Amino acid sequence: ILASFWFSFTNWTGITTGEWVGLQNYQTLLFTDPLFWTATRNTFLYSFGAVTLGTVGALFVALLLNQKLPGTTFLRIIYYIPSIASGVAVSILWIWLFNPQSGLVNYLLSLVGIQGPLWLASPQWALPALIIKSLWAIGANMIILLAGLQAVPTSLYDAAKIDGANPVREFQHVTLPMLSPVLFYVLVISTIASFQILTDVLVMTQGGPGTATFVFVYFIYQAAFQYLKMGYASALAWILFMIILGLTLLQLWGSKKWVYYEEDNQ
Repeated sequence: ILASFWFSFTNWTGITTGEWVGLQNYQTLLFTDPLFWTATRNTFLYSFGAVTLGTVGALFVALLLNQKLPGTTFLRIIYYIPSIASGVAVSILWIWLFNPQSGLVNYLLSLVGIQGPLWLASPQWALPALIIKSLWAIGANMIILLAGLQAVPTSLYDAAKIDGANPVREFQHVTLPMLSPVLFYVLVISTIASFQILTDVLVMTQGGPGTATFVFVYFIYQAAFQYLKMGYASALAWILFMIILGLTLLQLWGSKKWVYYEEDNQ
């Protein structure tokens, strides 16, 4: 880590001895290189979509699998397995799923009279396609949220029923407040993970078409290992670190307004 910080102030290529250039790398990426702002915008858009849909989806599945019904244990395993599958293999699978001519996604859309887009070949749909693909791995967050749901005391639901609360009000006034610390944890780790997306872009789009899926970590990878600009890549990595740190601190600050901790009222 300390070495990368030093390299960010040099023009080191990974082969030759790096020459000290001071803040030149940071000045270039902030004020000269348009790809920096493209990568930043795409990463923020991807993170917002993937974290929002992923958290809502994981919570919805966790609520379904929290019911005491036959087969729920098997379904929990089925939903979790995709989150531990090989990233490259899953990306290749989704390339086929998003194929405009022979892919399963467009075939299913055609069954209801919708002509599917070009997905990964379309500048407008490539990034949304990656966001949709991210839902494949909601199983990990689903398990965490399921554990949080099962930790909610049943006495609170009993008290809510006595007060005449319907299922919607139970969810609003019992489930969400008691689950808020777990939701907050899921949001934080999902945001951090979303800003580090690389495998999907590297395998499925290579940052294209054009720069539609040119995200931050792919920018770092390209600078470091394709163009051998290790010093520049190190500066990018430290900027990414500061962005993630800033977002995490912002989430921590905002959590005071909506996260409920039971010990706060003791």
